[in-house]
Amino acid sequence: MAKARVKVGVFGASGYAGQDAVDILTRHPCAELVFATANSDVGQPVPGTGLTYIRAEDAPLNGVAVVFLALPHGASAQMAAKAVAAGVRVIDLSADLRLDTPERYQQWYDHPHPHPELLPAPYGLPEINRERIAGQSIVAAPGCYPTTTLLGLFPLLKQSWIAPETPIIVDAKSGVSGAGRDPKPYLHFVEVYGNFSPYSPGRSHRHVGEIEQEMHKLDPRVGSLIFTPHLLPVDRGLMASIYVQLRPGFSSHDAQALYEETYNAEPLVTVLPPKQQATLKHVVRTNGAAISLTPVLDNYLHITSALDNLRKGASGQAVQCFNLMFGLPETMGLL
Repeated sequence: MAKARVKVGVFGASGYAGQDAVDILTRHPCAELVFATANSDVGQPVPGTGLTYIRAEDAPLNGVAVVFLALPHGASAQMAAKAVAAGVRVIDLSADLRLDTPERYQQWYDHPHPHPELLPAPYGLPEINRERIAGQSIVAAPGCYPTTTLLGLFPLLKQSWIAPETPIIVDAKSGVSGAGRDPKPYLHFVEVYGNFSPYSPGRSHRHVGEIEQEMHKLDPRVGSLIFTPHLLPVDRGLMASIYVQLRPGFSSHDAQALYEETYNAEPLVTVLPPKQQATLKHVVRTNGAAISLTPVLDNYLHITSALDNLRKGASGQAVQCFNLMFGLPETMGLL
């Protein structure tokens, strides 16, 4: 007997991540999209559905079991609190629920947390936190940069292979859709085309706090993160080049076996064979991640981790969490 379809709503559905969430959910065999909000596009048709966009304040929360929040930070927590009060489950794609304390949130986002009573929420990276996500009523879906970085580091962190107190260097590149749909001068075609630029280098990007928080849960002894994102002149896709120093007694030449063993049963993570490099073409418009490994010296390892920033880096991962929350096969609607 087929499972009943879960009624869902998507807030911020006209943004890039919101559009992908709608696309996945309309094809999902156990999801029924009831509403999609977009205050700037009210009355316009929602692509691929028979719905039209409605205002967020008009969303019928009493008609759904779960909402996906593809809203800016600050606004997302407000809607999450409203949904929780109505007895509706929440999958938040913003940064509002990713940091465990209101103090850490204020440190990285420069304003008080709108609803600190919602913290801490389960961190929605299934390959690491599967058991914590299953059956939950509220989940914080990670950002695209943190997902790429943490998947690339997870096997080493889990087994404590990284030399304590040594820096972890991440050189990351994202397609333009990672900056959102709102028009900004530096995202205009004439600015991006033929260009390649870093931004928020070192330890200034907001995702540093999120990544370090989750790194230290896995291995408290690891050192600081040095993280520099770049804007790629492509529409979507994200790649992180990660450089780590290994502890004495651990060899970079053994990392391939470690990663293959760690991710062997993970349907959405592919570890490429030795001497192959992960590229955007491995992952764009899919819900999976690709990882490749290059021993540099015996105690230095280079990891390449790639995914689609709007899929495994946002909406695809949110649906993965949705499946776990409702006891559905984890990859339903994603493969």
